[in-house]
Amino acid sequence: MIMKKTLVYLSMGAMVLTMGSCSKKVSDFASEYFTTNPTPLETVGETVPATISGTVPAKFMPKNAVVTVTPVLVWDGGEASSSQVTFQGENARANGQVISYKEGGPVTIPFNVLYQPEMANSDLYLDFKVNQGGKDYELPRVKVGYGVIATSTLTDVTVLEPAPAVSNFERIIKEKYSAEIKFLINQANIRANQTSAADYVDFNKDLLAANAAPNMEIAGVNVHSYASPDGTMAFNTQLAEKRENVTVDYMRNQLKKDKITEFGELTSEFTPEDWEGFQQLVEKSNIQDKNLILSVLKMYKDPEQREVELKNMSAVFNELAEQILPQLRYSKIVATVNVIGKSDEEMVAIFQSNPSGLNIEEILYLASITDDNKKKEAIYTAATQLYPNDFRTWNGLGATEFVLGNYDAASKALAQAKKVGPNEKSVDLNQGLVALANNDYSAAKNLIGGAAGVPEAAGALGVLYLNEGQVSNAINSLGGAKNNNTALAQILAKDYSAAKNTLAAIQAPNATTYYLAAIVGARTNNENMVMTNLREAIKLDSSLAAKAKKDLEFASYNLNF
Repeated sequence: MIMKKTLVYLSMGAMVLTMGSCSKKVSDFASEYFTTNPTPLETVGETVPATISGTVPAKFMPKNAVVTVTPVLVWDGGEASSSQVTFQGENARANGQVISYKEGGPVTIPFNVLYQPEMANSDLYLDFKVNQGGKDYELPRVKVGYGVIATSTLTDVTVLEPAPAVSNFERIIKEKYSAEIKFLINQANIRANQTSAADYVDFNKDLLAANAAPNMEIAGVNVHSYASPDGTMAFNTQLAEKRENVTVDYMRNQLKKDKITEFGELTSEFTPEDWEGFQQLVEKSNIQDKNLILSVLKMYKDPEQREVELKNMSAVFNELAEQILPQLRYSKIVATVNVIGKSDEEMVAIFQSNPSGLNIEEILYLASITDDNKKKEAIYTAATQLYPNDFRTWNGLGATEFVLGNYDAASKALAQAKKVGPNEKSVDLNQGLVALANNDYSAAKNLIGGAAGVPEAAGALGVLYLNEGQVSNAINSLGGAKNNNTALAQILAKDYSAAKNTLAAIQAPNATTYYLAAIVGARTNNENMVMTNLREAIKLDSSLAAKAKKDLEFASYNLNF
């Protein structure tokens, strides 16, 4: 009887405990239950991510309670909420993280919001809503973090290089004039009908015109003489050399007669048996047995053996003697002439007086040789008016407007470049840079990704990687370039020595350069480096004074300067 009473009492006690664990409300959460990593918060690219880890104490979580937690970042004048997380008691019907009443347990609350500059001075809270037994109630919010370090957002699009408008202008264009003098079989004398032929007469006229033109110079004259591959090698060697000497003497006298004294150098050479020319002529011919002839050339490499085999085919050889061999008894005269383009000074003068006097390559070249971006803008603007159907004129204008910071104007010019040259990757890249400048990262990613192979794309990809928080990829893409973005990537990778060296090597430091150097100073406990560089940054951009005072990178320093 006593045993039965004891069991009843124990059973009733368990029921009371169970009912108690369900009927009591959830107690207020405390800040010490939670830790936030990182603290303070820190941007990754353009977002503020964090992980809030919590430990719910034993006998804290009623078995029938469902707690909905909302992380909220609050600053003066605004707030931003992240996704809600649910955790629940053992008997609750929900899909949250289950917490034991008896033992308590861990909870994980992810946090991620888009960054806003006002978040620098902010506090991270958790808001709690409870549903228990069909009733809803709220618990006091709890502070679990503070502030946002936004160093990762300091990417600098102004140092990115747009893809230029490439000019194909060449100051000196080489032209070649040529003529052939044919010889009779086994002869080396130049016949009058050869020097009076149209081929040679035109060649001579071209040389005279080049000699007289102020923008042309004869850079050299070469004579190459040949013998046909019939007869012995010894005889053909002597014959080809005689033809060389006769032709050189004739050209020397012709130049003297025409009073052409500046012609570079008169050079010469000879080929005893022109088997290469022979093969080419046979391949182009309509000779019935040409495949048989070509097979002989392929089978026999010795010149004399080739000739013997061809002569053995008497019908074939007769056809060769009539159609092919006479064409291989000649001297070829080639003159190299340099056509000298306009000087830089001449092009500047023409542009100032009459831009239409420049062709497309010249005007694009003129834009490329000035470092004055306002002058570039004027040249490219004129180029778009003169040559509107060449995408390079619009691309050059768009690239220049980007460098000048005129992003709307750049966008309009590049839209026209895209219309004229829809498949040009350099235009895609430049449009991607404008998208970066306008914080349109989705469009920038598509455009820059489509510009693979454009040399300037590497720097833009580095900035994209930084905005996505992919620091190691950014470092690889930037390739050690000495600019602000490389230094920023090195700071985020905590390689402060490399960042310091990169910043010191930048040839034209701007306000961002000095601000990043101050951050390196703060992270390496170098107060002099912090103060010196902040002063330089503020000289170039006064708005950085207010930014620095709110920036938690400098929380340990008195910035009342």
